[in-house]
Amino acid sequence: MPRVKLNLLAFDFGSSSGRAILGKYNGRHIVLEEILRFVDGNRFINGHHYWDIIKLYNQIIDGIRKANRITKNRISGIGIDTCGVDYGLLDKNNSLMGYPYFYRDHRTDNLMDEVFSIVSKEVIYQETGIQFMNCNTIIQLYSDLKKRPWILENAQSLLFLPDLLNFLLTGKKYSEYTVASTSQFYNPNQEDWAYNLLKKLHLPTNILQTIIQPGNEISDLSENIKKECSIQIKLPVIAVGSHDTASAIAGTPIEIRDDSVYISCGSWSLLGMEFTSPIINQQTMQYNFANELGIEKTVRFLTNISGLWFLDQCKRCWEKQGQEVSFQELSRLAAQKEANNFRIDINDEIFLNPADPIRAIQDYCKKTNQNFPEDNISVTRAIYDDLAHKYKYYIEKLEEITGKKIRNVNIVGGGSKSETLCQLVANVTGKRVIAGPENATAYGNIIAQLIAKGEIKNLKEGREIIKKSINLKQYQSMKQIR
Repeated sequence: MPRVKLNLLAFDFGSSSGRAILGKYNGRHIVLEEILRFVDGNRFINGHHYWDIIKLYNQIIDGIRKANRITKNRISGIGIDTCGVDYGLLDKNNSLMGYPYFYRDHRTDNLMDEVFSIVSKEVIYQETGIQFMNCNTIIQLYSDLKKRPWILENAQSLLFLPDLLNFLLTGKKYSEYTVASTSQFYNPNQEDWAYNLLKKLHLPTNILQTIIQPGNEISDLSENIKKECSIQIKLPVIAVGSHDTASAIAGTPIEIRDDSVYISCGSWSLLGMEFTSPIINQQTMQYNFANELGIEKTVRFLTNISGLWFLDQCKRCWEKQGQEVSFQELSRLAAQKEANNFRIDINDEIFLNPADPIRAIQDYCKKTNQNFPEDNISVTRAIYDDLAHKYKYYIEKLEEITGKKIRNVNIVGGGSKSETLCQLVANVTGKRVIAGPENATAYGNIIAQLIAKGEIKNLKEGREIIKKSINLKQYQSMKQIR
């Protein structure tokens, strides 16, 4: 393999785990090396869920140190992506005013209707084109206004989670474009904050930051951190697709936009198509599609579906009971099982963040007059079946909205490793499934850094490099797996 030309460091912080991945670029290929992984970047404290921002920061420092040793002081860039919607608030001295809430916290429960009583659902959607969810930033800020107004009165800056981490590394305050679009107070048509919407809800607008596009350098790593990590060169922190889904879609080797659906399948399943302009109308609001934004001002026209997070919670529950099973084994055994005589809907609120996930399934089955799952394989198969049928439903809605015929389904992220899930999706949808890469988010993060460094011209060129760097697997509909 040719000599490494650039070493680029990608930090990817998701709901359940975080990783530092070193991307080695030789001018033709990208080779990824995971150099650090940790779990539980969030904490449940005194009845609430928070991001453990100190742990995230310390993991970044550890990752930089390790990458610096591996590359012998030859890191060329750093990019951070995280979940969307969550934020930290800074005071007039740029001090963090509290741990950022984790989006699965229940503080926003039952607030959406109250917001709609002030500003109608139709007006909010027309302004923002974003799917309605309790965890959206606008609902979280309204919760602050209702439950801790003093913090908004004293806040001087709002920084989304990746922007906050970038600030801790550089001292520079910006809002990156893709993560800003998840807030439900960004107007994609006007390409600016929806100031009037916030004012109608009596939410402050002075705390918003200048928006920066992915593929741009934010600043050099601060001198204090460089000294702490033994960095002896200029090391830029780069704005990537800071919303992890934006990076994941950038890292998806889509061939033809008009006939391809992507599914970023991890804790959530983000299913949609990539366009060059938003689609905002009564029909897209009815089906609850979002117009989130991507690299090169693309539109991620998608819907959020509960994904594999719930299976991860079930796995943790089984492990506490002494059942040590891997996801690979669960997936393999689920393929051998007949379809269950019960169905679950993991989008149901009962599965959002239950204290006992197994009990939640039992309660759901009681509520819907169904039999109970007998074992962990039945639960796994039920989750896979529900996902496959939800994918089919929303693919059909996309065809209805766009008038386009979908032929290909690109599945990326952790779910792409499950042959059982991918085959079920092919069977249920009747579409060709293209699985991979598993590390699409890291690839997309690295691609944005390469654009910022001037090594590649655009997203299209980046996706061609990804295709050369990985092996994709294809699935066609088969009758053997039910």
